[in-house]
Amino acid sequence: MERKHAIKRTGLAVLGLIATLSITAAAQDIVRSEISVEGTGFFTKDTTGNGKLDRATNTGGLLVGYRYNFNRWLAGEANYGYDRNTQTYFGSTFGRVESNVHQITGSAVVKLPGFARIQPYALAGGGALVFDPTSNGGGNFVGATRETRGTFVYGVGADYVLAKHWSVRAEYRGLVYKAADFNLASLNTDKWTHIAQPSAGIVFRF
Repeated sequence: MERKHAIKRTGLAVLGLIATLSITAAAQDIVRSEISVEGTGFFTKDTTGNGKLDRATNTGGLLVGYRYNFNRWLAGEANYGYDRNTQTYFGSTFGRVESNVHQITGSAVVKLPGFARIQPYALAGGGALVFDPTSNGGGNFVGATRETRGTFVYGVGADYVLAKHWSVRAEYRGLVYKAADFNLASLNTDKWTHIAQPSAGIVFRF
């Protein structure tokens, strides 16, 4: 009888050990960190309010990100983006402001069911857009100064696995924020606007 219990205990211990090793192996298979570098489009929606029209030039830029995978379906990421555009204001006051646009955001990323080498995902989060007027001659309306706007960010994308540590990424990000006025009441439309930011680039996982 005692021998039967010993065998049973040994069997349970072996099963427990196998389960622990399986869980550990599965955890080790998750690549935790990712660094991405992408080229982006930067398309700002026209905004009308307070008798003014705010129209920005379409441009391109750079987006750099770090993503940490908590498990196979959930991750968190931080991104920095850079673009430069010119916003022109029409109405009772005419103004033109060329600015560097710095984007600092953090997002939660949900990995969707993948297929073949493709891993789709969706993201949502928030951060800030910093509009910093350049010093280029003729590029600034008198009195325009640096301004920071809070932003909500959302998006979808997909990674295509090239090798163990490398993927290519294509994604679409949308940013919703209060239109910039560079701290000038005469340029204030008091309206929310939207930036469409399609992008593509390379991902290194480690």
